[in-house]
Amino acid sequence: MSFIHDPLAIEAYSREIIAARLDTSGLGSGERAIVTRIIHATGDLEYARLVRIHPRLVQVATAALRQGVDIITDIEMVRQGISRPLLARGGGKVICAIHEDAVVKEAAAQGVTRAMVAMEYLASRMAGALVAIGNAPTALFRLLELVAAGQAAPVAIIGTPVGFVGAAEAKAALEAASIPFVTVRGTRGGSTIAVAAVNALLHLAWDGGGEG
Repeated sequence: MSFIHDPLAIEAYSREIIAARLDTSGLGSGERAIVTRIIHATGDLEYARLVRIHPRLVQVATAALRQGVDIITDIEMVRQGISRPLLARGGGKVICAIHEDAVVKEAAAQGVTRAMVAMEYLASRMAGALVAIGNAPTALFRLLELVAAGQAAPVAIIGTPVGFVGAAEAKAALEAASIPFVTVRGTRGGSTIAVAAVNALLHLAWDGGGEG
């Protein structure tokens, strides 16, 4: 059986296929890198139609990453997927509070999701940080409430929660908010999308491209 086995060759060929089938004429180079990485991660060209990127997102997020800001995530799956070597170049950390004892206890006491409480728990650490929410619509809703109330001030939000209950609505609210963002319209999304967007921004911050 003949197949490509070199990982670099596989990625390069995959990106060639995406480039040949994707109309990116309306995208800047940074936006194209984000969309390409999302499609590469999912194998789904439909994301080209669904991804929305704020016009200032690439500029503000890459500048912040080069300054060493932290990345705050809603769940461990997002935290684990983010490139630590690239993030370490600026000295930033990836922070997730979903399993913190105080978060678990407070969520149970309030009868709300841990993801919501985790956003509240980390709000004071969000000033200038990048927040990446890949799973929980409730986390994105609560984060936007905190931002509107002046209790959280992230530099940008990667908001791609997935599902049939609240995900589309939470992402629509993110698009309407006055903060740079990456999101995916509709019910699609997930941790893979959030990780792909963050890693694309990390590559853009340090080597000017979305490759690798």
